[in-house]
Amino acid sequence: MSSSLRRGALAAAAIAFSIASLAACGAGNNAQTLEVKPDNAATSVGDIKIQNATVITQPDRESKGPAVITGTLFNNGATAQTLDSITVDGVDKTAKLTDAKGGSTITVPAGGSVVLGGKGNASAELPNSRTAVLDGNAQAVTFSFSEAGDVKLKAFVVPAESYFQKWGPTEMPATPTATASPETSPTETATGAAGQQASGSATPGADASASSSASHAAAGH
Repeated sequence: MSSSLRRGALAAAAIAFSIASLAACGAGNNAQTLEVKPDNAATSVGDIKIQNATVITQPDRESKGPAVITGTLFNNGATAQTLDSITVDGVDKTAKLTDAKGGSTITVPAGGSVVLGGKGNASAELPNSRTAVLDGNAQAVTFSFSEAGDVKLKAFVVPAESYFQKWGPTEMPATPTATASPETSPTETATGAAGQQASGSATPGADASASSSASHAAAGH
């Protein structure tokens, strides 16, 4: 895919994501606002509906950090269902699933919903997969549920920038920090500093001795 087409896809995804996010805020699953179909991944199988599915990568294209899968999972059924796994086409490992409380099981309650991604929500983290997921692409994603089975769709791949920053990976590249030279140990550094202090200035006792000598010399005259 050319760079111009990818930029267009990213822009369309950003607009669709922001519109859908506003539509979902404070609305129930059957609210009229959710009848507006955004130009973003959404599908349903049985009682399960997935909306706004997106794969969000690190903002730096050279980063080796993880990516995340975001979206909203709705359960219109009378019984709860668990999200057993999420796989992305081309990635040889499944996503690591974590619920909002830090557990490993994500449960979509009966008549309720679960949000993937963002602070305080459940998460689905992909391992280092920069060679398998490319920004601007529409990637095949499979959500597997305990009752509904596999729910397949294609999700936009976008970097954690602009609208997507707060939904992106929590593990970002670390900022380099200054470190001590490996040739100099903390003990050697402290000893060197003490030596510089001793050679660079007189001690309080030496100052007092010098002052006393000067007084006797003045008295002798």
